[in-house]
Amino acid sequence: MIPALICGGGFGLAIAVTIYGLFPPKPTLAQAMAAMSTVPAPAPILAAESDGWVGRAGAPLAGFLAGLGLPSAKVRKDLAILERSLTKHLAEKAMLAVLGLAAPFVFAAFLTVIGVGVGWQLPLWAGLGLAIAGFIVPDFGIHTDAEERRVEFRHALSAFLDLVTISLAAGSGVESALKEASQVGDDWAFKALRKALATAEISRVAPWTTLAQLGEELQVPVLGELAASLALAGSEGAKVRASLTAKAASLRAHGLADAEGEAVAATERMSLPVVVMFMAFLVMIAYPAISHIMTGL
Repeated sequence: MIPALICGGGFGLAIAVTIYGLFPPKPTLAQAMAAMSTVPAPAPILAAESDGWVGRAGAPLAGFLAGLGLPSAKVRKDLAILERSLTKHLAEKAMLAVLGLAAPFVFAAFLTVIGVGVGWQLPLWAGLGLAIAGFIVPDFGIHTDAEERRVEFRHALSAFLDLVTISLAAGSGVESALKEASQVGDDWAFKALRKALATAEISRVAPWTTLAQLGEELQVPVLGELAASLALAGSEGAKVRASLTAKAASLRAHGLADAEGEAVAATERMSLPVVVMFMAFLVMIAYPAISHIMTGL
């Protein structure tokens, strides 16, 4: 009776999710009017990757999870920094959860066919555990990878500011100095800077506007401060070269402090294996003497 209820409930839930994905509810009149009167947000500078077959196959499930408010705002920002598709991420979570739930039952059915009965309790609990694990696995490492990207961008920004300062010293204007400096590097940080400047040129807005937007997307406040300084230089004619030099020096000092902190942390982590090896060496030396004493008593 209980297995039949569980199977029936799971089948009904699958049908409900499929119907929700194929025929989503229509927005109300108030929501439609609010959408028409809302000023559209600027297009993101950091473009997400394509959904791929995983995103297309799991789009109904991804829409269902998005309707539940998943993932959190922090995970959404980290995915944007990593330029990963939100739909693909949710589709991976849903499909891994479904596969984890179904795999033990398929294996149990195979064992039953060959004459080995395992019951329904073990596949049920194993399926629930694998489903939870499959739902959580795609979230592992996202925050760490996003933080590494921020650190990498700050390092690249320091070099970018030095190049801008050199161009300004050579007599270039602010906009031309920014464009020339962004053409030097080939890593993702310089590509993001080039895309921000290209977006400003296409949209016919000031380049510091898109640089400030890029700083918000990457959650790098120093880029917003740079954009404010460049705005003063572009609109008020302020001397910005000294400010840019000071910001570049501050970023280098911050990066050096981070590197020293990581080196100290790595040294402390290495001390634990050394202590364990030393204790094992002491036990190896002391064991024969202690054994001889104990047998002599």
